[in-house]
Amino acid sequence: MLSLGIDSGSTATKGVLFDGTEITACTMRPTSMNPAAALREMYTELCGEKAAVVTTTGYGRNLLREADYKITEITCHGAGAAFLAPGCGTVIDIGGQDCKVITLDRDGCVTDFLMNDKCAAGTGRFMQMTMARVGSDIDHLDAFVHGCTPVAINSMCTVFAESEIVGLMARETAPGDIVLGCVHSICRRTAIFAQRLAAAHASVFFSGGLAQSDIMRTVLGEYLKPADITTHPLAQFTGAVGAAVLGWQKYQRRR
Repeated sequence: MLSLGIDSGSTATKGVLFDGTEITACTMRPTSMNPAAALREMYTELCGEKAAVVTTTGYGRNLLREADYKITEITCHGAGAAFLAPGCGTVIDIGGQDCKVITLDRDGCVTDFLMNDKCAAGTGRFMQMTMARVGSDIDHLDAFVHGCTPVAINSMCTVFAESEIVGLMARETAPGDIVLGCVHSICRRTAIFAQRLAAAHASVFFSGGLAQSDIMRTVLGEYLKPADITTHPLAQFTGAVGAAVLGWQKYQRRR
């Protein structure tokens, strides 16, 4: 029996297949301007017709008519984190256009959460924009900032922060120093945001695309001390993993 979980995010649509024990397949594609089409393509690619249960989450979770369950991203990210990092107490997810902090109980159930989707300055989209501004790609983030010294990025708004970056470039500030300054800015904002939850210093699972970056994990850890930060190779698929796991559980209870 296979459970298909699909996370329709703002920038990427992720899908995984779960057999009740482990993730057997995963894939990702840009959401682009047509989230319904991305969902449909993901459903077809992962053989949704053969899955016993299909669960969707994320911004576009209501757009796939074949879905058996449509579950909020907070619940799915909590379940996905509990599966990928058993025992974690806090989830920090830096997505394409939002940032989420979720606290979990010992059973992996959500106890509280905060979500910031009002400003892009603390998200993956801002980091992606910054890397494009300096003529590189977000996949090269770690190598790009190696050996650099961060400059202060003081603006708390993505529009003003971008203007600040343009000004630094005009003064011939080293591009790596600018990018590392942006890394510190995002991590500092995220830590302040996370500390609004009382349990934010528990074992932290870092999810989202930026969790794959060594420098992001290191700097976030510096701002969150004494928190223990962990991640997983499937961290960017956390929402889809949670959807697949919850779908599988619901199917088993239904039988």
